[in-house]
Amino acid sequence: MTFDLRTFSSVVKVSDGAWGTELQNAGLAAGTPPELWNTLHPHLIQKVADSYVQAGSDVILTNTFGANRFVLAGVRSEGKVAQLAEEGVKISRLAADRSTRPGGVKVFASIGPSGKIVMTEEVPREKLLSAFAEAGEALSWGGADAIVLETFNELDEAMIALEACKKSTDLPVIVSMTFASGPDKTSTIMGNKPTDLARLAKRHGADAVGANCGLGPENYIRVVELLRQATDLPIWVKPNAGLPIVGKDRKTVFPMGPEEFAGFVPAMVKAGANFIGGCCGTTPRHISAVRKAVDSL
Repeated sequence: MTFDLRTFSSVVKVSDGAWGTELQNAGLAAGTPPELWNTLHPHLIQKVADSYVQAGSDVILTNTFGANRFVLAGVRSEGKVAQLAEEGVKISRLAADRSTRPGGVKVFASIGPSGKIVMTEEVPREKLLSAFAEAGEALSWGGADAIVLETFNELDEAMIALEACKKSTDLPVIVSMTFASGPDKTSTIMGNKPTDLARLAKRHGADAVGANCGLGPENYIRVVELLRQATDLPIWVKPNAGLPIVGKDRKTVFPMGPEEFAGFVPAMVKAGANFIGGCCGTTPRHISAVRKAVDSL
């Protein structure tokens, strides 16, 4: 039986935090696709997955954001899409199955953009559909409960990915975009608005919509409000831990600590969020603080 996302999210759920920045802290070199570690260093991927389960996540993602043939072609690994995607889900599945949380922990498989621009017809639509379908099918085989299309900036590409996943799997699909541009910072860099996403995604069969990455949690309160005004679908939100800054050691850091980050949880819930987690710069400590804030509500 297909997992019922709407029923599951009728009570606010806590998702996980960042994977990329956690893996960089574990030694992932800049420019190396994190997905390669699913087979090269699975114990390090497992450590991240386990840490979010232990922090209190109801949902954890997978280390599969760039597991598509276009991204992996950059390191001549486009033939490993299925293997890396399936292994990524299996690692998160193992962490989730170890949980003792009432109701258990769900695994939502991450799919990111292709890196191509649909508007310029850089790649034929049929090839994009095929690439996203390949990724979605492998993630389904791996045992995911749902798919999250995240960090998309171009609505047309997000809809292609949605169509591909709906045709190649029977999993619920969440479509999440990054809103950090425009006069009020509630547009994508391509000019798409939350209302555009909400209306078009529902028309094309999305099971939830949302926002991730971006400027931080304060800005996403308004984005969630705009999404809620336009749809009755569940809303997914995973903001960054503020705007990144370059520290004295020339490393990029995210300034917002766990307590400050979690302080925005009540407002996001009031705005209409059903899933709350964190994106770049958030850690298991951030998610633990979000867990406490959600439980207090």
